[in-house]
Amino acid sequence: MCEVTATSRHYVDRLFHPDPQKVLQGVMTEVLGSELRTEGVVVLGSELRTECVVLLGSELRTEGAVVLRTECVVVLGSLAMGTENNIKSLVDCHIIPALLQGLVCPDLIFIEACLRCLRTVFISPVTPVQLLYTDPTVIPHLMSLLSRSPRTQDYITQIFSHCCKTPEHQTVLFNHGAIQNIAPMLISLSYKVRMQALKCFSVLAYENTQVSMTLVNVLVDGDLLSQVFVRMLQRDLPIEMQLTAAKCLTYMCRAGAIRTDDRCIVLKTLPCLVRMCSKERLLEERVEGAETLAYLMEPDVELQRIASVTDHLVAMLADYFKYPSSVSAITDIKRLDHDLKHAHELRQAAFKLYASLGSNDEDIRKKITETENMMDRIVSGLSESSIKVRLAAVRCLHSLSRSVQQLRTSFHDHAVWKPLMKLLQNAPDEVLVMASSTLCNLLLEFSPSKEPILESGVVELLCSLTQSDSPALRVNGIWALMNMAFQADQKVKGEIVRALGTEQLFRLLSDPDTNVLMKTLGLLRNLLSTRPHIDQIMSSHGKQIMQAVTLILEGEHSIEVKEQTLCILANIADGNTAKELIMTNDDILQKIKYYMGHSNAKLQLAATFCISNLIWNEEGSCQERQDKLRELGFVDILHKLTQALDPNLCERCDTHTHVHAHYVIG
Repeated sequence: MCEVTATSRHYVDRLFHPDPQKVLQGVMTEVLGSELRTEGVVVLGSELRTECVVLLGSELRTEGAVVLRTECVVVLGSLAMGTENNIKSLVDCHIIPALLQGLVCPDLIFIEACLRCLRTVFISPVTPVQLLYTDPTVIPHLMSLLSRSPRTQDYITQIFSHCCKTPEHQTVLFNHGAIQNIAPMLISLSYKVRMQALKCFSVLAYENTQVSMTLVNVLVDGDLLSQVFVRMLQRDLPIEMQLTAAKCLTYMCRAGAIRTDDRCIVLKTLPCLVRMCSKERLLEERVEGAETLAYLMEPDVELQRIASVTDHLVAMLADYFKYPSSVSAITDIKRLDHDLKHAHELRQAAFKLYASLGSNDEDIRKKITETENMMDRIVSGLSESSIKVRLAAVRCLHSLSRSVQQLRTSFHDHAVWKPLMKLLQNAPDEVLVMASSTLCNLLLEFSPSKEPILESGVVELLCSLTQSDSPALRVNGIWALMNMAFQADQKVKGEIVRALGTEQLFRLLSDPDTNVLMKTLGLLRNLLSTRPHIDQIMSSHGKQIMQAVTLILEGEHSIEVKEQTLCILANIADGNTAKELIMTNDDILQKIKYYMGHSNAKLQLAATFCISNLIWNEEGSCQERQDKLRELGFVDILHKLTQALDPNLCERCDTHTHVHAHYVIG
C-alpha cells in the first residue's frame, strides 16, 4: 500500500503543478486503466476530486484549457464508475453543479463529456435526484441540448429517466416540452437513442393521465405515437424494445388514454407481455413481463379472461417457482448465482400476476388453485424472508379469497388462516393492510375458517387495528369485526363489545375517514340484531348509542352514512324494550319524521323501517305507541308514501323488518 500511495502521490502532485501542460499530462495519464493506480486514487481521492472539480470550474478559455477540462471530466467519470462511496464523495465535492455549469460551454465534445459523467453519477442509487431540479434553468437548457448530437440525446434521456421519480418530476419535464423534444428521437437512426427515448416515455407516462392523454395525440413523422409503439412490439425487434414499448402502451391504457378493448391492447400489447413470461425469455425479462401484464389487466375482467386463455399462461407461471434449479442440475456456478438472485423476483412476479388474473372471475380462480401445488406455494410465500414476496403472496391470497367456493374448499383444506394470523402478528403496514383485508373475507359467515379464527383470539388483534394511525388498517379492523358479528351468538358479540370498549367504539363513530365510519355503523347494525341481543346491548349502552345516532343525523354526512344510521334506529325499534329509547326521545322521532319526507328515496325507506318496527307488535300491545305516532303526524306521512312511485317504499309503509349490515367480499 505504501508503494501504491507513493505512485499515486506523484500522480496527484502533477495535478497541482503550475505549468498547465504538466497538469494536462497528469490528467491524461492512464492512471485509471491500472488497478494499482485506481487503489492509489482512492487513497488520495479527496485531493484528486477537489482539484479536478476546480479545474472543471476554471474560466480558462484557450483551446488547451478546454481539452484539460474535458480530460478532467473523463477522470471524474471514471471515478464515478467505481464504488458507491466514490459517488458520494463526488457529490459531496459539488461535482453536479460544476458539471451542469459546464454545459454552457459551446464546445460539443466538452458538453458530451459532462453529460456522460452526469449520466453516470445520476444513475447511481446514492445520488439525490432532486439535485437535477434545484436550479430551474437546468431542465430547459438540457432540452435545448437534445438536438446537438446522438450522444447528447442518449445521455440526457437517460438522466431524465433516472431522475423522474415523482409526479412532480413528471410535471416539470412535461411542462418544459419533454414530449415534443423527445418524440422525434423514436425514429432516430441510432438504436440507443430510440431505446432511451422509449424508456423516458415509459417513466413519464406511468400513472400520469396528463402525459398519457398528450402522448396519444402526438404525431411522429405522420404516425400516431401509439402506432409507433405498436411497431416496436414486433417479434424481430430486440426484447428490450418490445418490453418497453409494451410498458408505454400499458401505462397509457391504465391512465385512460387508450381503451382496454382497443386492438393495440388486446391483439398486440397483451400477447407481447404473455410472450415475455415464457421459458425462452431471460429471467429478468420474465419478471418484467409478468409484472407489467399484472398491472395492465388489474382493473379489467375481460383482459383477465383473455390473458388466462392465452398461451397457457396460468400453467406457464407455475414454472416461476422452480428457480433456482437443483444444484446437481447446474454445473455452472454463475448460472446458480444468477438463478438465486432472481428467484425471489420470479416468485413475487408470479404471485402478482396470479392476483391480477384471479381478482374477478370465478373460473380463473379455480384454474389457479388447481395449478400444481399452488396453495402450498402461497402458504410458503407468506413466511418467506423477502418482504416483497410475502406482500405479493398475501395479495394473491386476497384475490382468491373473493371466491365463496375457494373459501369453502382450498382455503379450508390448507388451513391458510394459520400462516395468515402469524403474518398479522409482526409485519409492515403495507403487508398488514393486505393480510387484514384477506382476514375480513375469511371471517364471512359461510367461511369454514371463521370458527377456528375466532377461537385463536383474533378479537384483540382486530381491536388493536382499529386504533392504528392508518385509515386502511382501521377500516379493515372494524370491517373484520363487522363480518364476525354477522349472525353471531351473544357470546361473540359480547366479546367484541368488551374488547373494543365503548369509548373506542364511539371514537370510531366520529372518525374523519368515511370508510371507517361506515364500517363502524355496519358493526353496530350487526351487533343490534335479534331482539334479545338488541335489548341487552341497548340496556347497557343505549344512552351513548342514541347520542351517537343523533350527532350523525345532525351532522354533515353523506346519504350513505345517514342511511346506515337510520337502519340502526330501525333495528333498535325492533327490540322489545329497546324501542322505548326511541319512543321517549322526541328529538329522534322528529328526525325520523324529517327523513321520511326527504327527497332521497333511500333515506325515506330507512326512516320508514323505523316507524314500521315501532308500530308492529306481535303481542298486540302497541296501541299507546300508535296513538303517539298518530298525534305526531306519522300516519299522514305513511298515507302519502303509499302513493310514492318507489315500490319498495310503498311496501314498507305497512310491513316490518330489521336489517343486517351487508357483508361484502373485499
